[in-house]
Amino acid sequence: MKVIAVYGSSATQPGDADYESSLAVGRALAEAGFTVMTGGYAGVMEAASRGAHEAGGHVIGVTTDAIEAFRGGDLRPNQWVVDEVRHATLRERVAHLILHADAYVIMPGGLGTLHELVSVWELMRVGDIPQRPILCYGQYWREMLKSLIDSPYISPTYWEILTFVDTPEQMIAALKQG
Repeated sequence: MKVIAVYGSSATQPGDADYESSLAVGRALAEAGFTVMTGGYAGVMEAASRGAHEAGGHVIGVTTDAIEAFRGGDLRPNQWVVDEVRHATLRERVAHLILHADAYVIMPGGLGTLHELVSVWELMRVGDIPQRPILCYGQYWREMLKSLIDSPYISPTYWEILTFVDTPEQMIAALKQG
């Protein structure tokens, strides 16, 4: 079964549009037979995990001591994580999420999500990892990356690595193509 890494913000809450979209993404992935792998905590990660779990799918949460120490308190994996993979450092966690996925769905997020997107994109660009689908979900990424599209420093061929999708149906179609 193919593993799809879903990246996104930990800040979104149930009822928020991005949470609900992530819930639908997780559900669609599970219904299409994919395993969902997330960072394992709250927000988009929770929503995608929940959607997949409620649809009968398998959920992997990749957690880290570093995030838990940084955030403090009782940060724990969300309740829909079936298999937890734990790493000591954020660097190890990000590497796991990149190296153990067959494709990537990038939901809206902040610096951590941007880091994950740019890391996987760059590793593919230079051939460090095989070409796999990178799906940027929704208008958020189109707006976020817009100023880079005409950059003289990013070749138009590098944009071909990314696919922009707006619905779970488009996402599943792109994953089945790629």
